[in-house]
Amino acid sequence: MTNNTNNPSSEPRLAQVQCLGARGLHRMAYWEWGDPANKRVLVCVHGVSRQGRDFDVLARAMRGEFRVVCPDVVGRGESDRLTDPMGYALPNYAADMVTLLARLDADSVTWVGTSMGALIGIGLAALPGSPIGRLVVNDIGPMIDAAGLVRIGGYLGQPLTWASEDEAADYLLTISQGFGPHSREEWLALTRPMLRKEGERFRLHYDPAIAVPMKAVTAEMAAAGQAALWAAFDAICCPTLLLRGAHSDILARATAEEMTRRGPKPRLHEFADVGHAPTLVAPGQVAVVREFLLSP
Repeated sequence: MTNNTNNPSSEPRLAQVQCLGARGLHRMAYWEWGDPANKRVLVCVHGVSRQGRDFDVLARAMRGEFRVVCPDVVGRGESDRLTDPMGYALPNYAADMVTLLARLDADSVTWVGTSMGALIGIGLAALPGSPIGRLVVNDIGPMIDAAGLVRIGGYLGQPLTWASEDEAADYLLTISQGFGPHSREEWLALTRPMLRKEGERFRLHYDPAIAVPMKAVTAEMAAAGQAALWAAFDAICCPTLLLRGAHSDILARATAEEMTRRGPKPRLHEFADVGHAPTLVAPGQVAVVREFLLSP
């Protein structure tokens, strides 16, 4: 597709990169906005059940200054499904992103991650010689509230279908109250990329098997994961912005405050009337992220 940086309604380009997993090769798709020759690269990575088009509003706001890249994490959107569901795990997602960053050929990138996408960013930013030069962590931390995980686990991977986009949008609204207020037009724009048509019915865009690893987590595995995430967070040294929905059931206020005292000591910005997670669609949310990304 042709990109016109002066046309706010133009669509992104769809590309893909081949990645190596434990069971062979798979394709990861990504949506790209702005000048492909721009050396300033912004990577935006979505949450566990979402996809790269979640960032359309933010990408349109930033593509004049950045080449904006929004991947569909494997198992979601236009990316391949894995034959082994246990491959749907953070270390494998991070490895795919390393392959993507090599394809983008950028010495340094800015990273905006929502929920799972932020955990991937934390893992990459902690590595010695990391290419991440600036990081936005959207509504998640090393310690994840159990109530939020139970809520997400209750709907993730359910084999549901709907008769229309509007019916699907109504359902998605019931499981996404934490996203905060949106107009019907905004909500439909967030919904359409989440759907795939099969015959006369609509289904969600992702492999239902992405829920398998979450359901297999034990208390011991969760504790080990939390310790590893804190160690990674403590190793980050790039400028970091931490976003939180004031009513989040994933990132507790106490965890967010502890994060401001550790590792990169991020600045915390909390959005009122939002839970998990801010969608970065509202102008005020976009303005906060934009100000951080463009600050000296």
